[in-house]
Amino acid sequence: MKNIIVDLLSAELADKMSPVEIEKLIEIPPSEQMGDYAFPCFPLARAMRKAPPAIAQELAAKLKLPSQLESVKPISGYLNFYVNKKVLAEQVFSLAGTPDYGKGRTGMKIVVEFASPNTNKPLHLGHLRNISLGESVARILSFSGNQVTRTSINNDRGVHICKSMLAYRDFGEGKSPEQAGKKSDHFVGDFYVLFSKKASQDDSWDQKAQSMLQDWEAGDRETVELWEKMNGWALSGFRQTYKLFGISFDKEYYESLIYKSGKEIVNEGLQRDVFSRREDNAVIVNLDDQKLGEKVLLRPNGTSVYIVQDLYLAVLKDQEYHYDKSIYVVGNEQEYHFAVLIAIFRKLGYPIADKMKHLSYGMVELPEGRMKSREGTVVDADDLIEETRKLAAAELKERYELTDEEMADRSLKIALSAIKYTLLKIDVSKNMLFDPKKAISFEGDTGPYLLYSYARASSILRKAGAPGSNTASGNPTEPETKLIKSLYSFPQAVAYAQDKLSPSVIANYAFDLAQGFNEFYHACQVIGSNEETFRLKLVEAFRAVLGKCLWLLGIETIEEM
Repeated sequence: MKNIIVDLLSAELADKMSPVEIEKLIEIPPSEQMGDYAFPCFPLARAMRKAPPAIAQELAAKLKLPSQLESVKPISGYLNFYVNKKVLAEQVFSLAGTPDYGKGRTGMKIVVEFASPNTNKPLHLGHLRNISLGESVARILSFSGNQVTRTSINNDRGVHICKSMLAYRDFGEGKSPEQAGKKSDHFVGDFYVLFSKKASQDDSWDQKAQSMLQDWEAGDRETVELWEKMNGWALSGFRQTYKLFGISFDKEYYESLIYKSGKEIVNEGLQRDVFSRREDNAVIVNLDDQKLGEKVLLRPNGTSVYIVQDLYLAVLKDQEYHYDKSIYVVGNEQEYHFAVLIAIFRKLGYPIADKMKHLSYGMVELPEGRMKSREGTVVDADDLIEETRKLAAAELKERYELTDEEMADRSLKIALSAIKYTLLKIDVSKNMLFDPKKAISFEGDTGPYLLYSYARASSILRKAGAPGSNTASGNPTEPETKLIKSLYSFPQAVAYAQDKLSPSVIANYAFDLAQGFNEFYHACQVIGSNEETFRLKLVEAFRAVLGKCLWLLGIETIEEM
């Protein structure tokens, strides 16, 4: 509705204000008696050389209102717009249940890279925020009409990988995860923690890990076989967690296959004097002009640093997908890395520099404090999911009588809704605290509350069966109007979420929508009322739009709690 008013005013104020400026000025009045939307005319006083009340009177007389607007009244220097509730309701009813409601037509090719774990330990809570964000952003972009490709780079080589390998070689006794009774990636992670304990007691362990890396790079058969075995365990475990969390990738890349690539880009930079060679033989790029300092690309011994493979991978993905945009979902501790990566491409004159975007997100902490992988204090993703599932099951047992099968299915879906919603509702750039007990609550700003609202709407529609003959009489009530207006604004929420790459926009919209529905439910009788048909249509529209929101957040709906 806001966009209709913007278009309406833009036609009259084209030479005085841009649509963006007009949109920023539009307000929601404190009461419905003052209209549904208001536009202050005070900023126009100087340009039009008139008092704001006179400007409001003049504009009100000129505006030709579309059917969605009932009237416009000039009041004390404001243009107060009143929405035609019935027309708005009919539009919502006809559109909300259609697959295209809220969809965009952007039409870009976009690559979203997320997850990208190290293969020396299981996925943890931080990874869950990463993959929740990556998947939700991919869905928002896809829903907005883009061709989205999901990718991940598995960091499967390096000294950190050798640390797990070394501890397993010396203390694993040749056991498999099955023999140890552990999930395969957790099994690998145990040896990473063991290595850290040994290294804290004896400095020689770090040198042993470096020696093992040299053996791997030299192709030593036993070392490579051990690497293949333990990477296989780690990756197998990751994929089980991805499946549980509803995540999949169109393509996975592997550091071990590309870590030597990218030197041709460095050589190009040297030949063009974009890069330079220091006295110690290291190749560097000077980014002082962008306040990023000096970055080493090749070490004095000729080996490349990590950013060189990222240079190669960015070009490779462009060659494979011809993307219009490449989004990297990576924590905010890597902001310098991506600033340098993009700056290098700009210096080289590569067009992809303007296509690359680092979606930087804040860290996740627990009530107990920050997690540390080496000390084994990280909350593993699988353990967190299981703990949250148990909390959900306990809540369900107090409320409902369910079979074991129903309990297993619903408790998992509710747990995943609690985790995903909590990780997504906070602005992507902010650090956050994750408390499983608060996240699993069936009341308040939580995923289970959204599922409960969806299930309540489903229950009403099941009980109603075929629509009754009673029709709406008079104007919609205040709770009905609030819900209608909220449903109408869904496409704008999606568009804004896409523009900002922000799932929190959808999460916050969904919560406000659910609150509006529950206020309507408690204030307005649906089945058996004089307005039964109208209100059932409203319930149906709410269920459809909330379902879309949940899908955009990666949350699976349930028909009954």
